[in-house]
Amino acid sequence: MAYHYGNLAMKPKRREQDEYVIRETRKKVVRRKSIPVGEKLLYLMTVLAVVVIASVIIFRYADIYDVNLHIKQVNNEMQSMQLEIQQLERQFQTLSNPERIREFAEAHGMSSSLESGIVVKKSSALEGTAKLE
Repeated sequence: MAYHYGNLAMKPKRREQDEYVIRETRKKVVRRKSIPVGEKLLYLMTVLAVVVIASVIIFRYADIYDVNLHIKQVNNEMQSMQLEIQQLERQFQTLSNPERIREFAEAHGMSSSLESGIVVKKSSALEGTAKLE
């Protein structure tokens, strides 16, 4: 656009804004459809079922661990009792030796005669014979 004032033609100065082209852009917003209530409930029930099943499995493993621990304790007790039984059997064998019993009886003042029974020599209150039948 030119302005004429007499012989002079004047053109307006270009501004910096004229050099840039401003375009208005619009962004398309795509909205997703929401998940239906039934599908949400299905997902929720699936998650709850997985949690319940996992909980049951974990508790069963805990019970199995507890039972195994109890079995180990019982086995240890059984082994210690078997050792004690073996020691008592050895002690029984040594104590039930007829030679040892005879020596013990003689050391405590007893004498044996097969016909008259056992005679106690030590005490006057216990004097007499005891017949074995």
